[in-house]
Amino acid sequence: MAVTVTTYYLQMTAPAELRPKRSERRDVAVCLIDPPLPELNRFFYTAVGGDWFWIDRLPWTYQQWLDYLTQPGMETWMLTAARVPAGYCELRTQPGGDAQVAYFGLLPQFAGLGLGGHLLTVAAERAWELGARRVWLHTCSLDHPAALAHYTARGFRVYHQESTSKELPPRAPGPWPGAR
Repeated sequence: MAVTVTTYYLQMTAPAELRPKRSERRDVAVCLIDPPLPELNRFFYTAVGGDWFWIDRLPWTYQQWLDYLTQPGMETWMLTAARVPAGYCELRTQPGGDAQVAYFGLLPQFAGLGLGGHLLTVAAERAWELGARRVWLHTCSLDHPAALAHYTARGFRVYHQESTSKELPPRAPGPWPGAR
C-alpha cells in the first residue's frame, strides 16, 4: 500500500539549546553497550519499531549489523528501568563535527513514563561531550505520534521537512512474525 510519509529533520547547534529532562526514578540507568552486540540492537530495532513500520533493517544479516555497529564513531546506549531494558539510542558521530541520533526509542510498555526525555538528554549530552558542532536526528509521520513533540521539547528544531510516497505492507510488522 502506498502512503505519504512526512520526514522531519531536527537539529541543535549549541549545547545551551538542550532542555534537559531527568527521570525522578531512582532505578533508571543509561549505559554504553561495549562491545557492540548486534543481537541487542536488532532486538531493540524490532521491539521499538515494530509498531511504526521500521522495516528497512529487517533483512540485515548478523554481519551487516556487526559492520554497522563497529564503524568508527558509532555508539549504542541502553536505558534500563529497574534493571530491565527499556529503550535505546544509536549515536553516530560523523565527519565534519555532526553527531546523529540515528535510532532512538522505548519499548512500548515504557512509553509515556517520562523515560524518553531522560534518554534523549543523555544522548545529546554525550554528543556534545564528543565534540559535536551539531546534533541532529530525523523522525517521520510513521513514528510514535509523540515523537516530534518529544524532540522539540528537548530543544531540537525542525530545519527541513519533506514528504515522499512509500510502499508499505498493509500492517506494521510488530516485534516479530505472528506477534499480532
